[in-house]
Amino acid sequence: MTPTDIAISPRAQSYIDRFTHFLAEQVRPIEEALARDGLGNLTNPRLDEAGRMHPAVWEARRQVQRLSGAAGLYAPYASAELGGGGLGLIEMNHATEAVYHQSGLGLGLAALGWTEGPNPAIEHCSAEAREQWLTPLLRGEITAAFANTEESVGSDVLAMGTQARRDGSDWIISGTKAWITNAHFADVIQVVAVTEPGAGTRSLSMFLVDANAPGFSRGKDIPTILNDGLTGTLHFDDVRVPKECIVGEIGDGFALAMAWINWRRLCRGGMCAGWGKWLLERARSFAGRRESGGRPIAHLQAVQHMLANMDMDVYQARATALVALTELEPLGAYAMPLDHRAPRLISLVKLVNDEAFFRVADNAVQVRGAVGMLLGSPEEKLFRLARNLRIPAGTTEIQRNAIARGVLRQA
Repeated sequence: MTPTDIAISPRAQSYIDRFTHFLAEQVRPIEEALARDGLGNLTNPRLDEAGRMHPAVWEARRQVQRLSGAAGLYAPYASAELGGGGLGLIEMNHATEAVYHQSGLGLGLAALGWTEGPNPAIEHCSAEAREQWLTPLLRGEITAAFANTEESVGSDVLAMGTQARRDGSDWIISGTKAWITNAHFADVIQVVAVTEPGAGTRSLSMFLVDANAPGFSRGKDIPTILNDGLTGTLHFDDVRVPKECIVGEIGDGFALAMAWINWRRLCRGGMCAGWGKWLLERARSFAGRRESGGRPIAHLQAVQHMLANMDMDVYQARATALVALTELEPLGAYAMPLDHRAPRLISLVKLVNDEAFFRVADNAVQVRGAVGMLLGSPEEKLFRLARNLRIPAGTTEIQRNAIARGVLRQA
């Protein structure tokens, strides 16, 4: 490995430069309008009477996504041949870090495809579904939801109860999904269902469901620690799906779901580094101006140690991601089948970054003392978000299991 392996490539730097201009010229005015109306922002929005994200905040988010899509910034990680940016894993890590560092908790975060955008799994869809769903997703014109989790089924995906049965060339889906991000607003649902009970990892398949399809309905809001009004339940009551909306082949559902989940796990590297650097800068600035005993608290060794620990955690976790990605790049992080060496590396990225970022957020609150506990402040919000990160896309315990399997396989 050489230093150039993890350097920011000209292509990634070009994306970062374009995003910087986009943030200043197109996103800031939308953020300022939301603030004037007292509606909060993307991560601390006002909620409506049903506990869902306020419609005005949602529309501001959608406006940023559409503008980003038009500017070619929304899906830099997607395959270039399908209309994405074609960035590699290391390039994407740098791009994500820049987006989160520059955006903080603002609307700029919506400019980069998140769980409601295109993803590696949906790229396996049919030509018909590509035209109907994938291309509009790449452009930020519509949004999606990934429906995998159920009320009593999280990491053990093979135990899910949602079923899909064949009816001629169509499939009929029945079941309920829970803890689904973007449940209230998605235009298309990537749903994973059992198509062959008892077939192990070949028992599941993935389908694309139109949110306007008969039998599909949105359930209750699920208030979470994030308090963003985006999580809810989805009901499938004999929803008919044509064969063109099968993603990949029947039986590919487990592998496709893992491609989606691994994509979210690998996003942690850039996300945690970007937000971690942002929190460190805020903590350093606060410590320099907040006085105790007539001197800035930055002169206190206890505070200096907190800042040092934040810097250490950001640096170590960022380095872990970049080194792991140099090993993953030639293996293919979303390949089907996945190289047996990949799961350990993917889990290392998620676990190290999740746990380091939780410590960073905790120290960011501590540096500010009572001010750090103000409900809705950036530090308080990111502390809650950091706690949340340790569960979705596989708990910290699941990551340790995968790492241990990889270590034992090496023996």
